[in-house]
Amino acid sequence: MRTMMASIKTALFVFLHWVLQYAVCRDVTLPTGPLYRVAGFPLSLPCTVSGYEGPRTQEFEWFLYRDNSGGRQMGVVSTRDQGFPYAPFQPRVRSGEVRVERDSGDVVRLMIQRLRAEDQGKYECYTPSTDSTFQGNYSGTVTVKVIPDTLQISFSRSLTGQPVPEGAELTLTCSGSIQSEQLTHLSITFGKRGGRDGSGIGAGEEVSTVREIISIDKMLGVVPGRSYQKRYDDGEITLEKRNGEAGQGVYVMKMKAVQPDDTGSYFCEASQWILDPDRSWQKIAQRTLDIGNLTVQQLAESLSVTSSPRGEVTLQVGSPLILTCEVLGLPSEVNSGLLVQWMKRGSVSSDEVGSGGVEVEVARMSTDGVVSWGDDLSRASGGSMEKVAGGMYSLKLFSARPGDTGVYRCVVSVYAGRTNPGPSTPATLTQRSEGVTVNLKTKDVLVSAVAQLPRGPLLKRGSTITLICNATVTTTGPAQAQVHWLRWPIPELVSKKGESPASEVAPPDPPVVEKPTLIAALMYNGVANTYINSSEISIDRLSAVSYRLRVHTATMDDQGMYACHAEAWGQDPHGGWYNTGVKTESNAVTVYLYARAADLLLIPLVVGVSSALFVGIVIIAAVTCCFMRRLARERARK
Repeated sequence: MRTMMASIKTALFVFLHWVLQYAVCRDVTLPTGPLYRVAGFPLSLPCTVSGYEGPRTQEFEWFLYRDNSGGRQMGVVSTRDQGFPYAPFQPRVRSGEVRVERDSGDVVRLMIQRLRAEDQGKYECYTPSTDSTFQGNYSGTVTVKVIPDTLQISFSRSLTGQPVPEGAELTLTCSGSIQSEQLTHLSITFGKRGGRDGSGIGAGEEVSTVREIISIDKMLGVVPGRSYQKRYDDGEITLEKRNGEAGQGVYVMKMKAVQPDDTGSYFCEASQWILDPDRSWQKIAQRTLDIGNLTVQQLAESLSVTSSPRGEVTLQVGSPLILTCEVLGLPSEVNSGLLVQWMKRGSVSSDEVGSGGVEVEVARMSTDGVVSWGDDLSRASGGSMEKVAGGMYSLKLFSARPGDTGVYRCVVSVYAGRTNPGPSTPATLTQRSEGVTVNLKTKDVLVSAVAQLPRGPLLKRGSTITLICNATVTTTGPAQAQVHWLRWPIPELVSKKGESPASEVAPPDPPVVEKPTLIAALMYNGVANTYINSSEISIDRLSAVSYRLRVHTATMDDQGMYACHAEAWGQDPHGGWYNTGVKTESNAVTVYLYARAADLLLIPLVVGVSSALFVGIVIIAAVTCCFMRRLARERARK
């Protein structure tokens, strides 16, 4: 039994020793062959050694067994012996055309810069031993087949270097083909050298860069360059393949709207690809063809926007206002979309024409010719914006109003090469014209307003509140007043005073505790508007200067301080009404609501009933208490 156990232990020890020896034995690895490479182009063969003993940096020797050598080996290059190459390789090794490049201590590459037909054969990578025992494999082989170069590339029209206007369309055509017995694929890339790269450089700095614009890869997929992804997604850069003569593929790249950054030297690159036995794609041939230089002329160098009349314009109210915008310097060979806007700063309410205030849009014409108006939508029926000629746009206000006073500018946004840009497409360039100052001679207008509460019975909850506003407009020509009624809460200090209530007239400037509430308005054209729903309100005109506000079935929420706000409206010679900008605010009238008689009688009634109940309870309690005491004394005597 002991002998058997000893035999098993010995066999297990021998097995483990053999496994460990096998696990750490030297192994030299090369790519799986055969490898097909093209004559005249580089060959790169990696060789890796593992499981070795000794220094981390291993030595390598390369041998070649030509197909017609009868198995004789030929030294190619070595990492340790400069005299190792055989005569056919010595001059190529000295010139660096054939060399070994080291990736790491145990990984190298055999590099042949220009492969020749006689370089076909079986390559062996040998690693001299640094191990304590000789075990494993010390070399590996791979077969290399050299196929002829059939890659062809050409272009139909070169770039002349003449300046091209910004926004023009660029079309480049490149033809390519391969004639190989092996299954290989062709890829085509359009690229650019030089010019300005928009990433990471300062303004005005020129850097030499090579950027891929777009390509058709080895799997026939269209792949845009990283810097051109957005333009490709927007449909501004395309690449298509067409069938040419003699089996050649014709590749057409279109760039719909060139930009200043597109300046540079353009090239077309054709590459031949093959699928190696390890299922990896390898580039085995490549040719680059220069197409020419492109210079993009920036639109800012030629574009100008002017408006007329120039300087200052003074008009009578009601006169037509006509402004013209002219766009010059657009390249005739480029179809560009234009967004034209008329902007205005300043109005009759400003202390000085054109000073302060926010610039607002009066009207615009989009790239597709649709006209829209700014905040003053009434101008849609009282004005027009038209394209009167190529690059000429007019703004017409049929009847100028005081609110039209200000400084006008024409703002033009050019979408070079894009006649129908998307809503998120940025403009190529935006320019503004010089300002045109528009003044209007207005009539002298005076407006006054007085609010009053007619005398009558005390106002109580549920009564009808009646207020009168006498608004007068003094001017030459037809005029109307537009009246708004406002209400403030009664300040605490005022509401606690024991002064005469409803008919009390407050000082001209009402004490504003908080923002007033707009109650109702009677417009200049007779239209009445109410703005609160909590009360039943009516507003009407009693005479040419008298306006009445009535609050029916008033509640406690309706008491407060009332004032009327009057604006003067005039009529122009064409019959249109306009706001003169003259306005005033009346004195404030305090409206206080008293309790009704029924409400006042309710208090003594409640007090009387409560008192009677209290007295009755006290009497009943006293009688009950006395009776119980007497009953107790009589029981005690018995």
